[in-house]
Amino acid sequence: MIVGKPQTESLGLELIPRVTRRRCQISGIGKTTLIKKATEALKSSGVPIDGFYTEEVREGGRRIGFDVVTLSGRRGTLSRLGSDSSTARCEYRVGQYIVDLVSFEHLVLPVLRNVDLGSDTGKKVHVIDEVGKMELFSQSFIQAVHQTLTASGTTILGTIPIPKGKPLGLVEEIRSRKDIKVFNVTKENRDNILQDIVTTVQNCRK
Repeated sequence: MIVGKPQTESLGLELIPRVTRRRCQISGIGKTTLIKKATEALKSSGVPIDGFYTEEVREGGRRIGFDVVTLSGRRGTLSRLGSDSSTARCEYRVGQYIVDLVSFEHLVLPVLRNVDLGSDTGKKVHVIDEVGKMELFSQSFIQAVHQTLTASGTTILGTIPIPKGKPLGLVEEIRSRKDIKVFNVTKENRDNILQDIVTTVQNCRK
């Protein structure tokens, strides 16, 4: 389902080619751009798709945080820069960024819970960008991802971090699943791998 560096300009992709469960994930260099391109390519071929992606927020050329954006166009804060001296209400921090867990859950959880609704679950592609350190502060998000992974007939296109430092439990669980195909995206292959990703997702839906 995922491979890449969390909350950085990196991309990796994991796909899940299997009849009962299908997953696909990305991470490496330029993951959001690749996710967007894959999403548009799938939409243009008539594939129903839902989910969210993570996007950098810049101000005056400087990165000040990350937003989550749903494929329906809704946007919410994932994290913003915090000062080293700030301690109040800062229990969710990754490096210099403070995670806005309330905003993240408010936007993302309803999208993930929609996976269980309707009769087209096996036909729709669900985008999860990403399952990273910031997002994993949310126990509700972890539970929702687990439910999505175990839902019969689901197809997921998502991103996970490249292994670095202390292992993240859910990330390693996803990486080791036999029903997931992982694409490692680099600066060298990111412009050529798009069609492979799209084709794999389409094959997962068959």
